This record gives sequence, structure tokens and C-alpha cells, in this order.
Amino acid sequence: MSSKPTVLFVCVHNAGRSQMAAGYLQALAGDSVEVLSAGSAPKESLNQVAVEAMREVGIDIANNEPKLLTDESVQASDVVITMGCGDACKFYPGKRYEDWQLDDPAGQDIEAVRTIRDEIRARVETLLAQIT
Repeated sequence: MSSKPTVLFVCVHNAGRSQMAAGYLQALAGDSVEVLSAGSAPKESLNQVAVEAMREVGIDIANNEPKLLTDESVQASDVVITMGCGDACKFYPGKRYEDWQLDDPAGQDIEAVRTIRDEIRARVETLLAQIT
């Protein structure tokens, strides 16, 4: 891993889990980590309940847009975190891969999304401690 690691968060729609994880890592790591997120089948816009849940903890992801997962983004990353996207993410030697089993916030109420958000924060904090 380079002195400034790159982390890619991937979920299916890039509208909830991966966006929340990227928001947390960016907020906690600042510019010491390059943060990317993408989806295997991105939605048109972010999950507004996820946006609100993150706003509650002082992190604004409202202007983010779902992005399509590309081979280039995987190749550019040191760490690839998948969240329920199956085999959509290709494996490249020398990358660190983790699959985080997290509930999908799509269609969930704010209480459920808060629980998912808090679990994501704990995992991001652990990841950050390991890579910096």
C-alpha cells in the first residue's frame, strides 16, 4: 500500500451503504486516504434516508452521485470493500478485499438505517486503524 492508500467501497446501487461508508472514511481520515465508491448497477440518485441518517452525524453526502463500478477504479485501489454485490467486482492480485455483510438500507425506515449507519462507522474505524 502506498503512503496514501486508496479505498473503494462497492455495493449494488451505490446509493446507500457504500456512500455512507465513503462519507465516514472521508470524514474520519481527511486527506490521508483516497476514498472511492461505486455500484455494479447504480441508481439515479442517493437513498434519501441514508442521506438524512448521515446528516444526523454531521456528514453531508447529499451532493454525491451514484457511480458505475469500473475495472479502473478497482485497479486504482489498495483496498476494495464489497457490500452485497456478489461477483460484480473483479479480483486483482495485490489488492486487499473484504466483504462486509450489511443490511441494505433501500426501503428501510430511519431507525433501521441508523443501525446500518452505526455498524458502518464501527467497521470504517477498524479499517482506518489498519491502513493508516
